[in-house]
Amino acid sequence: MKNFEDFRKLDKLQKERENKIIKTSIFGIIGNGVLALLKIIIGMSANSIAILVDAINNLSDAASSIITIVGTKLAGKDPDKDHPFGYGRIEYLSAMIISVIILYVGVSSLVEAGKKIINPTTPSYSYITIVVIILSVIVKLAIAYYFNKVGNEVDSDSLINSGKDAKLDSIVSLSILLAAGLYVWLGIYLEAYLGAIISIIIIKSAIDMLNKTISQLLGEKIDPELAKKVIASVEAFPGVEGASALVLNNYGPNDWNGSIDIGVPDDYTAEELDEIIRDIQLDIYYKYQIELTAIGVYPINASDRQIINVKDEIKKIIYSHEYINGLHGLYVDEIDKEIRFDLIISLDAKDRLKVLKEVIEDVKHHFPDYNIEAFPNIDYTDK
Repeated sequence: MKNFEDFRKLDKLQKERENKIIKTSIFGIIGNGVLALLKIIIGMSANSIAILVDAINNLSDAASSIITIVGTKLAGKDPDKDHPFGYGRIEYLSAMIISVIILYVGVSSLVEAGKKIINPTTPSYSYITIVVIILSVIVKLAIAYYFNKVGNEVDSDSLINSGKDAKLDSIVSLSILLAAGLYVWLGIYLEAYLGAIISIIIIKSAIDMLNKTISQLLGEKIDPELAKKVIASVEAFPGVEGASALVLNNYGPNDWNGSIDIGVPDDYTAEELDEIIRDIQLDIYYKYQIELTAIGVYPINASDRQIINVKDEIKKIIYSHEYINGLHGLYVDEIDKEIRFDLIISLDAKDRLKVLKEVIEDVKHHFPDYNIEAFPNIDYTDK
């Protein structure tokens, strides 16, 4: 049984997560701000469009870190009357804004590189220019590593996206360094062409990030590994004879609520059901930070040999149909002459209601004396 101290620990972990994101973002703001200032100075002195564009990119990265801080603070607001599920999804919006900024920088860089390909200008590199570019590569790789490490630790898409962008920026700076070396030592002008290639890479990365964030906002399938752990934890409770129909709704990183169905012996009292449901809710919330707002109960009549044989026959009938991925809640009521069950019908079926109708008719054909009650379900972890 969990107590008040357990919930205080969870609240403390959430605040620690928020602080880690903010501290990491501040590190990014300082690092990118310094790099941007240095690159603007040397980019203007060296007449290098690639370095100036890279400086603008660093400024956008600093802005992205500011957006991450604001988004994290807003996402940490307590639920209120207008938003009873909290503000956690603001982090996804922050990640989306960062992706759009990266996309804009990529397109702008491509346009500028195209102009320089058509009308090339002669850059003037110095040793200071080379040193700053090398420094940029090192700093950006450090930022990428740090952002990715912390982002995965605290499950922050904003930090992970910024980390990916920083890694790409290090490649941009490295390409500028390569272009500078080729021009200084061999007189080969490739700066604009390399800038165009890197811009395309940045654009593709931004589109991938944007697609992922939009998918999260629309609502994705449950992580199969998480679903497996939750179901295993529920089934481990004494008296639970199977768990199924897990549905989870995501309202931000590490912010879930949902429902699950459990099978229990049909002779359980209301008091026994209440106790087991409360224990399950507390255990799952503490282990996975998932709030099970509803736990459905299916009675299990497993003691009558005749009914067990009937259920086995029903299962064979149901699983003979195409697109049936699962069955749960099967109960045979001999008193009221009812057969009740839920079907997991594949999302590949063109007409899921037609599949349901065919199964009901088939079961009814074999058991004409029973009333058939069936409900279609979706496996939300289905690949």
